[in-house]
Amino acid sequence: MKIAPVNLPRATMGAMKALITGGAGYIGSTVATACLEAGIETVILDNLSTGREDFGVDRNLYIGDIADADLLDRIVADHPDIDVVVHCAARIVVPESVADPLGYYDANVGKTITLLQNLRQHKITRIVFSSSAAVYFGEGGEGVDENAPLAPSSPYAMTKAMVESILSDAAASGSHRAIALRYFNPIGADPRLRTGLQNPTPSHALGKIMQAREAGEAFTITGTDWPTRDGSGLRDYIHVWDLALAHVAAVQRFDAVATAAEPYRVINIGTGDGVTVRELVGAFERVTKQPLPVIETERRPGDQAGAFAIVDRAKDMLGWTAERSVDDGVRDALAWADKLRSLS
Repeated sequence: MKIAPVNLPRATMGAMKALITGGAGYIGSTVATACLEAGIETVILDNLSTGREDFGVDRNLYIGDIADADLLDRIVADHPDIDVVVHCAARIVVPESVADPLGYYDANVGKTITLLQNLRQHKITRIVFSSSAAVYFGEGGEGVDENAPLAPSSPYAMTKAMVESILSDAAASGSHRAIALRYFNPIGADPRLRTGLQNPTPSHALGKIMQAREAGEAFTITGTDWPTRDGSGLRDYIHVWDLALAHVAAVQRFDAVATAAEPYRVINIGTGDGVTVRELVGAFERVTKQPLPVIETERRPGDQAGAFAIVDRAKDMLGWTAERSVDDGVRDALAWADKLRSLS
C-alpha cells in the first residue's frame, strides 16, 4: 500500500532524491521536511508501527518493512533516481530494549543487514545513518568526540554500535559509503508545527516532564548520584530541527565527506553543551513560568550519567552547528502538544 506519489520540483542545483526509512516518525518526518525545503525530493518507507501516516502525505510514502525486498524493488522501480538513503528506522526505547533484546536486535540490526543487501542489488550505495550518542561510555557526564571510548549500556545502544560496525565493514569492502550521525537527545518539534513527536507518551525526560505537568503530578528524576554537577543525568539536548538540518547537510555534502579514500565517517551531532535533568526542569519552568514539583528515585536499568557532544567535526565537514536553545526546544514541544490536543 502506498499514497500516490506527488511530482515534487527538483532542486535547481545538485538535484537529489532521498529514501528516508522511518520517515513517518519523529526524527524521520522532520528530516523529510528539512530535505524538501532544501530542494531534495523524498521517498518515505515506514511500517507505521510508531509513525503517523499523515506525516507521509505528499512525500511519496510507502507503508511496509525495511526488510521487504519486493517492496524495495517496487520503490526503486517507481523512483530509479534515488541518490541516498537516510536510515532512521529503528526501535528506540531503552527500557523496552532491556526487556526485549532479541526483538531489538532483529528490528535494528537484522533488518538493516537485509536492507543493505537489497540496496546493494539496486546499486544504491550512499547511506546516512541516524546513530546515537548512546554508544559512548557515558559515566562521567563529560564531553566526547568521535574517538571517545564506546561502551553501549543497553541492547538499544548496542544495536546502534553494531550497525555502525556493519556499515564500516561494508564501506571498507566497497559495498557502500556511509556517514553515521551520532546524535544526542532531540527535543522540540518542527518550528512551523508540521510534524513533531507522534507518541503522546514519550519516554524521554522532556516528555515525562510534560506528562507530569499535564497530570498535575510531580516529575520523577531517576538517579541523583551520577558524577555530574548536580547529581542528575546529563544530556546534550538538541532541537530536532537543528538535527534535521544536520541530516540535510550530510546528504548535500555526502560525496565530499564519504570519499573513496574515506568511505565511512562518524560525526557527532549536538549542541556542544551538557544540560542536566535538573537544568531541563529549570528550562521548563522558565518557559511555562510555573514551578514543577519533582521527586527522586533510583537509576533505571540501562541508564548512564550521559555526555555532551564535541562537535568540531560537524562544523568542519558539514558546515553545520546547532542554533536553537534548550528553551526553544521546550517551547516548540509544548506548542506541538497543544496542537495535537486541539486536533483530537
